[in-house]
Amino acid sequence: MRDLAKLSVPILVLSFVAALVFWAYPDGGAPARQIGIMLGWAGCGMLLASLVLVLREPRLAALLGGLENMYAWHHRLGMTAYIMLLAHPLLLAGASLPKAPREAWELLSPFSESWPVWTGWLSLLLLMSGLGATFAPRLRYQIRRPVHAALAVAVLAGLVHLVLLGIDEPVTPILVISSALLAWRFIREDWGIGASPYVVRSVARVSPNTVEVSLAPLGEAIAAKPGQFALIAFQSTRRFKGCREFHPFTVSSVDGVSGFRIAVKALGDCTRNIQAVEPGVPARVQGAFGEFLAESTPAPQYWIAGGVGITPFLSLLRAGKVDRSTTLIYLYRSETDALFVDELGAIAATQPKLTLLLRATGDGPIDPESVLPAGKEIGKGEFWLCGPPPMTKTFAHFLRTRGVTYRRMHFENFGPL
Repeated sequence: MRDLAKLSVPILVLSFVAALVFWAYPDGGAPARQIGIMLGWAGCGMLLASLVLVLREPRLAALLGGLENMYAWHHRLGMTAYIMLLAHPLLLAGASLPKAPREAWELLSPFSESWPVWTGWLSLLLLMSGLGATFAPRLRYQIRRPVHAALAVAVLAGLVHLVLLGIDEPVTPILVISSALLAWRFIREDWGIGASPYVVRSVARVSPNTVEVSLAPLGEAIAAKPGQFALIAFQSTRRFKGCREFHPFTVSSVDGVSGFRIAVKALGDCTRNIQAVEPGVPARVQGAFGEFLAESTPAPQYWIAGGVGITPFLSLLRAGKVDRSTTLIYLYRSETDALFVDELGAIAATQPKLTLLLRATGDGPIDPESVLPAGKEIGKGEFWLCGPPPMTKTFAHFLRTRGVTYRRMHFENFGPL
């Protein structure tokens, strides 16, 4: 079922691209011109699909294979569309170059005093800026986020470019739909109009730089399940400086209809602020999202967690018994970084099918061979990984060298969406 849901995004993209290319398919002209036209419309279709993929709606995410799958496709489409749209004017100019060099120059020159050309270049430049922010992980979030939002303006500028060229149909309806999708995203989701109101019920310190926050609904509660995550914006009060922007936090426990808990480690400006959060602080919650740990086979389970990546596994253990052979490998730098180890030990003592392996790694890299089964046993297992990207990459590479396919590896994203 999960694999079928992930196919829905390629189907969505192909539908957008095929419909526009079929509508605009050129009947004649030079081959370079025909290819240029088709690439332009294909890039437009990809950008339109990418607008759908940034909507953070739980039901839509379930249909499209999860929020992480949607965002991964969103980034791929942005880069592919940029390459296609950059090739579009070059091919059109190349088709005109042999017979009409001046016309070819006017198609490309930003000094041609032509609004269609200006808006086309504006769209490409905004698209370049937005993509640049995506590939600049060290850029501060407060700067990267608005620069990345230039992608939305790039789509609108590209559609205006087509309208100015005299292509009203089907561009005008698409422009209206695109504007509506962007308005939905910014008003309902970025501004939190559609988020559920919650309040901090209690705060527990679980390590020097980690707190577990319990949230209670003030209205209808979100349908959170163990292993899922929610997007949460903590509001400011007189004594607490909140992070009003939505950030993803994994659910560490589902407390029935009375709320849920999250574990927050100080990894950035927002999460450092949350270390001082107090009961009574209001919050807005979107979700829940994710299918991590939702499906598994009867094969032996290996759960590999790093640092605060223990939270999705902890939430499942708190929810009930382990019904198949499961080995939980929990890695942390030092004893002060270890979270919930006493509780994990108590749970393992009552779960005969659960094996708990705790390992302090220090500052150096972990050797997967020292904690994973040897020989043919590793090929019989199913692996679930959640932790810092270097850790998951190291284990994924090791598992692949031992013949484990990616189909039997499951990853939980460990970073901002």
